[in-house]
Amino acid sequence: MKQKILAVAALTLTLSFNPAARAQWPGYRGADAAGIAETKNPPRKLGPESVKEAWRIMLGNSFSEFAVVGDKALILAMRDKGEALLCLDAGTGKEVWTAPIDEKTNMDGNGIGPRATPAIRDGKVFAYSSFMKLTGHDLATGRELWKNDIKAEYGGRGIGWGPAASPVIVDNLVVVVGGGPGKGILAFEADTGKLAWAVTDETHTHATPVVATIGGQKQVICFMASGLVSVEPKAGEVLWRLPVRYNTSTAASPIVGGKNGDIVYCSAGYGVGAAACRIKKAEGKWTVEELWRNGIQNHWASGVYREGYIYCLDGFKNSKCPLICLDIETGATVWSQPDFGSQGGLIRVGDTILAQAPAGDLVLVDASPAAYKELGRLTLFQGKQCWVAPSFADGRIFARSTTESVCLIPAGK
Repeated sequence: MKQKILAVAALTLTLSFNPAARAQWPGYRGADAAGIAETKNPPRKLGPESVKEAWRIMLGNSFSEFAVVGDKALILAMRDKGEALLCLDAGTGKEVWTAPIDEKTNMDGNGIGPRATPAIRDGKVFAYSSFMKLTGHDLATGRELWKNDIKAEYGGRGIGWGPAASPVIVDNLVVVVGGGPGKGILAFEADTGKLAWAVTDETHTHATPVVATIGGQKQVICFMASGLVSVEPKAGEVLWRLPVRYNTSTAASPIVGGKNGDIVYCSAGYGVGAAACRIKKAEGKWTVEELWRNGIQNHWASGVYREGYIYCLDGFKNSKCPLICLDIETGATVWSQPDFGSQGGLIRVGDTILAQAPAGDLVLVDASPAAYKELGRLTLFQGKQCWVAPSFADGRIFARSTTESVCLIPAGK
């Protein structure tokens, strides 16, 4: 069946972008780490007739995604002497500048190279290395503006496979996880690198925090080893918690949705499963109402939300794992399509899903609960390890394996 779909796709499908649709992708999974590019003109078909490669390059080993703002695409990757922050011309793939940030990574023999994705804001870019060096750089030149060693200065704790949570930016703060007792979640001033606040004794995971507004309150929601922990960004006050069992590794970021934007979903592999809760505030107090728990496992890839439904990869270390549509209110699986694999990545672009399968296929799917509808498929990488989601900015798709990067644009451009 899969071979038949691929054959049809190769003959008939096309990619349709509106060149005027402009969107930036300023960090891990775009704005606020939600994995969403809101556009009125998303791609509706994917295939060789109308998409072409703007560039394809080999980079040093990396599990980083692209962060893209304007004409610059930023990524962390290995160079000969260690981890580096690379700035590429988004249109050509040529290196604009390179800034070394840490020593060489080879943790547990399970992958060489940085795990996190840079974050961009107001002419600056921020990087978090595998050995927990947090750095701020000038976006135009790569000049280092400041550096904080989370291990040496804040009691940072290494975890298995190495830290992989990316920095997130909220207002003028850079928020990371990973410090020691009393410093599990930390915020630094973006301009100076000065510590703004540090809170909780929580042990961090591989999951990147998300930024959301619930009940009129902006908050940073972290998926820590104890479960969900939400903090108010100005002073770091803990607002609410949802206990979730931890086993070996948690990697997928939380998802916020529901009719009132007050439901928070989380999921982990290694037999942990998924949970969802409704967050409320009454008389100055936050309450957490658990809605459901089930066996859905988001092992590595974070899901995305649209109009009441979550789209995610369900499974654990299995190449046959499906892409599913999940009702956020009830936890019920609405539809399930096999053969995606649990260690790829996906984002939402308007009303479509772009999913990167770990074996190298990029798949375009209608983001609808009605049924699984595949809009197109391209094989971008042969026999490569693709553990990252694509990025989408200014009508371009940036896709990666652990060593190779591709930028796709409409064929007519």
